[in-house]
Amino acid sequence: MRIGVPTEIKTHEYRVGLTPSGVRELTHRGHTVLIQAGAGAGIGADDDSYGRAGATIVDRAAEVWAADLVVKVKEPQPVEFPLLRPGQVLFAYLHLAPDPVQTRALLDSGCTAIAYETVAGPHGKLPLLAPMSEVAGRMAAQVGAHCLEKEQGGAGILLGGVPGVTPGRVTVLGGGVVGTNAARMALGLGAAVTVLDKSPARLAALDDRFGGRLGTVHSNIDTIEAHVREADLVIGAVLIPGAAAPKLVGRDLVASMRRGSVLVDVAIDQGGCFETSRPTSHAEPTYTVDGVVHYCVTNMPGAVARTSAHALANATLPYVLALADRGWAAALTEDGGFRAGLNIHRGQVTHAAVARDLGMDFVPADRLIGGAS
Repeated sequence: MRIGVPTEIKTHEYRVGLTPSGVRELTHRGHTVLIQAGAGAGIGADDDSYGRAGATIVDRAAEVWAADLVVKVKEPQPVEFPLLRPGQVLFAYLHLAPDPVQTRALLDSGCTAIAYETVAGPHGKLPLLAPMSEVAGRMAAQVGAHCLEKEQGGAGILLGGVPGVTPGRVTVLGGGVVGTNAARMALGLGAAVTVLDKSPARLAALDDRFGGRLGTVHSNIDTIEAHVREADLVIGAVLIPGAAAPKLVGRDLVASMRRGSVLVDVAIDQGGCFETSRPTSHAEPTYTVDGVVHYCVTNMPGAVARTSAHALANATLPYVLALADRGWAAALTEDGGFRAGLNIHRGQVTHAAVARDLGMDFVPADRLIGGAS
């Protein structure tokens, strides 16, 4: 199979879809890998390292997109839409539920689009989302602490405090992978941290893990309002796989927060969990609403590209190998969790949450794969 890896063009996105070691695995199995020149520069992998791994280096994005399977990190950007075509398989983060424009482009192209973020593993895990959730959760505490600095528009609070001065208060909405990692980092900085989650079992697990160092509270309207109002930093870490994020913090609640407090919306890829959230980039990461600093960067892990790209490649490579070795139809047929990643196929929406949130017709993947070729 011919596999293409384009250079990412989203603003300040430095990750790459395959590392040289992944290329070597693929070429060892007889596959052809096309790498766009400079694709790995952001993680310290130059074209020569890819060449030594067996890749063919090409200059033009169109050459890469002509491959049978295109492996990316982030969703295709509008200038890449014309490069989509029937019969092509796209494997990347897509986050379609809040993005009707991209969804329509994928549908119109006739391609087969498999989203990292909805591939399922055992026990409801999301194996291709988890590594970037870990990175984003850990980054959320770091960037939140930075945004609390006065020069960044924050209240001038040091999260860890100092002897004689109380530490900053951090509220984390959601106790999953993002929330757990955000709490871990915030606790490490010395902050007073509370996690809100709907699941008693999840709260119990967090209590067991962190003990009395972490506050755990059942999430409902009253507790969200109380803890958000009192927080210096609020980290939005909620997730409904494939679906738009619920708006847990309304505009009025934001307006009631103290001036100089900070919101970090890690759910922004799925539309965000704060009503006042809008996507930002690493070039202009923050904005202020009612005196509250908002950080809503849609590709947070791109800032630590070397760590992120290797963590992502470790998770995605087995799936890339399955697609290359067996073809997409066989790979998805044999693995129901992998099949859950299929979002678009030949002009049809094949993920129920995406179809529901965008008001589009839904066709189950099982029905389409049966007649695949």
